[in-house]
Amino acid sequence: MLDDKFFSLFDESLKTVFRCPVCSNRYNPIEAKILAERDNAHLIYLQCLNCQTAILAVILANNLGLSSVGAITDLTSEDVLKFQESEAVSFDDVIEMHQILARDRVLIDQII
Repeated sequence: MLDDKFFSLFDESLKTVFRCPVCSNRYNPIEAKILAERDNAHLIYLQCLNCQTAILAVILANNLGLSSVGAITDLTSEDVLKFQESEAVSFDDVIEMHQILARDRVLIDQII
């Protein structure tokens, strides 16, 4: 259930921003999921009812007003919450994976 604080954030100025970047359908604020809140920032998950494209958006309220930034994602809201608690991928992790793939062409063929 969404709280009143969210609806105060989702005023007329943000409604014009929250259109699907793929099909331009307007998002329904009732369908939005607040995944995290910290101070005046909210992490919001929205999925277009028309084309099913999902976005993650951060809405920030400050003295200058409201601002938002969003990104298209193929994650579900549950995936976002799950990966939020995961450790970041380190440079060593990337190098190790590169070395594994360089040694094992069969594995690469299976992945592709």
